[in-house]
Amino acid sequence: MRIALLAEGSYPFVTGGVSTWCDQLIHGLNEHEFEVVAVTGSARERLALSLPPNVSSLTVVPLWDHAPGPRRKSSTPSDVSFLARYSQLLETALNPAAPQEDFTTALRSVFTYAQHYDLTAALNSDAAIEALPVIWRQFDPEQPMSMFDAVQATELIEHFLRPLSARVIKADLCHSVSNGLPALLALAAKWTHGTPLVMSEHGVYLRERYLALREIEYRWPVKSVILAMFRRLCATGYAAADAIAPVNTYNQRWETRHGASPDVIATAFNGIQATDYPPAGPEPTIPTIGWVGRIDPLKNLETLIEAFALIRHQVPNAVLRLFGPTPAGNEGYEERLRVMCGQHGITDAVSFEGPIRPVNRAYSESTVVALSSISEGLPYTVMEAMMCGRATVSTDVGGIPELVGHAGRLVPPHAPQKFAQECIDLLEDHNARQRLAAHARERALDMFQLSQMLGTFRELYRDTTAPVPVTMETAHHLVTQR
Repeated sequence: MRIALLAEGSYPFVTGGVSTWCDQLIHGLNEHEFEVVAVTGSARERLALSLPPNVSSLTVVPLWDHAPGPRRKSSTPSDVSFLARYSQLLETALNPAAPQEDFTTALRSVFTYAQHYDLTAALNSDAAIEALPVIWRQFDPEQPMSMFDAVQATELIEHFLRPLSARVIKADLCHSVSNGLPALLALAAKWTHGTPLVMSEHGVYLRERYLALREIEYRWPVKSVILAMFRRLCATGYAAADAIAPVNTYNQRWETRHGASPDVIATAFNGIQATDYPPAGPEPTIPTIGWVGRIDPLKNLETLIEAFALIRHQVPNAVLRLFGPTPAGNEGYEERLRVMCGQHGITDAVSFEGPIRPVNRAYSESTVVALSSISEGLPYTVMEAMMCGRATVSTDVGGIPELVGHAGRLVPPHAPQKFAQECIDLLEDHNARQRLAAHARERALDMFQLSQMLGTFRELYRDTTAPVPVTMETAHHLVTQR
């Protein structure tokens, strides 16, 4: 069948866990043809991964380029039709008492408009901007929204709604790698062609929007509007999905709370090819804390650096090696981390190694593998380290507890002292470290094989696109209708 794989900020332009997962899926299910649709910041991004032969096309939906997409009949600032649709969208997003179905209806109405008219021009109009503070006042009269807030919020809404103006996908099935903006593309296909929707989730999309906006210096009204839109959008995506396949059971709590039916949710653990991650062999002669990933605020490397500063007091010859790239836009974050190392006096013991190939070399060169993230799905870093037979210390977030079970050490997020102590205990106790490593490899071999993951999705694709059987009751109804 023809599968439209929909991703945001990842495959095939950014390396990392989600991109690895997409690559595994396409390569492993090579009996299917894939159309990759990538929501990106810009249309000028370069491929980070080569596309397999069964990818028939790559479509980019840029959010921040000047030109939003195909030419359509331009709208005018006084377009009454648009303002009515858009006002309904804002009202149902900002009013907690509004039924979710009303937001979905409003979103679909805006989509219909975007397919015929210039949505960017309509949202950039004075009338659209001025509508927001008026509607805001209905639901939060105590904290007025300034016109500056309205301009900022409307600009963000315009960029986030750009997928509604994109070409509607024609495929046998849409597989959205996350909720949120990729789901807009899948919703468009479902509304237009009735295309079935499978949704995966790695990290919880809505939770990560909360975390991201916490770090951005917008005033509260702007953040409130954007989060309200994302809450409603995610609920629409969950409700529309024919099947939801999170990579862990932790995600299910968020999904059901925000509108997903428990009947369509089935956990699909990530998997890896065991032969690519053989036992790591002898440990390095210098006590080494290894970390693998992308340099990103969600990885919370501040906690790891603070913890390592404490480790050095107890294990003076220890080193910290950070393996992985710094994505474009995160250079300032890397610089902050380097400054932190200098402030703690550990610059000489911390190395930013960049990408490493093959990645199992990073585990061979680590005594203990660490992950200090504040949000994760089912991280490949920990899974690969386990398969290589290395002890791990990770934060107790997302699906990590399901991944490690009793085969790894867990600590709360933002707890550098506890993180440091677990690392110190393992660095100083060779036997405990080896027992944990052996248990970790056994667990990975048993539960996280790539063949298991691919089998789950092969079956899910088949079941989601299978024709609905005609029961005796349905047949009788059809006959009586005739």
